[in-house]
Amino acid sequence: MYRQNRQHRRVAALAVSLALGSAAVCAASDDVAKQLANPIASLVSVPLQLNYDDGYGAGGDGELWRLNVQPVIPFSVSDDWNVISRTILPVIDQDGFPGAGDSETGLGDTLQSLFFSPKSLTDSGWTWGVGPALLLPTATEDVLGAEQWAAGPTAVALRQSGSWTYGALANHIESFAGDGDRADVSATFLQPFLTYITAKQTTFAINTESTYDWETEQWSVPLNLQASQLLKLGGQHVQVGGGVRYWLDSPSGGPDGWGLRMNLVLVFPRP
Repeated sequence: MYRQNRQHRRVAALAVSLALGSAAVCAASDDVAKQLANPIASLVSVPLQLNYDDGYGAGGDGELWRLNVQPVIPFSVSDDWNVISRTILPVIDQDGFPGAGDSETGLGDTLQSLFFSPKSLTDSGWTWGVGPALLLPTATEDVLGAEQWAAGPTAVALRQSGSWTYGALANHIESFAGDGDRADVSATFLQPFLTYITAKQTTFAINTESTYDWETEQWSVPLNLQASQLLKLGGQHVQVGGGVRYWLDSPSGGPDGWGLRMNLVLVFPRP
């Protein structure tokens, strides 16, 4: 019965995603769709990304919903340079986990990244950015976060050619303060991505969001496949989408098999 209910929730979530994507509204500009494919574009946006995964724990009965609130805010700091702030604040609901965290809901730890990026492309058409990444211990429950402060470098490079965007984002963070009774943080994140935008501003995307934990020497590798549609509701640009993810690798007791992802992005193009 438990697994039946879980499957019902999956179907309902996917149905909501498809309903949003098929809403009868006006198509938005191709330029905005292209900027959304660029993680360091000079575009203010507020992505809301909902992920569902299961298979947690020794018995595989744990499931987790994670809503990532991810505001992206660019700042012009000179005639030649932008600074792009990217924040990831997770809201987590987990159930069926072993131990004290069997069922918990609350905030997770926040990842704050700043990218210093030139306004002009390179001679070969690449866009790039580098800067610091900082993990903030904002979790409202012990089991939802690492209880550590961590920092390190982050970088992104991408190229846009016609309807295609391809590139990669990476960071590495190491803990420097926090609860001495909790494990240190030492993690590398790699996100190669490829997107294709149609004439109707539909975006098809594939990426992996691989994390290597140097403390446990284990990989987490979800492969994400997603389709999104850029729309205009009155004067508001909105991108809605959904897709699936498959865990190619995960730590012992981590997620397994297939998961779901849904996106809602509020877009605020600069005048």
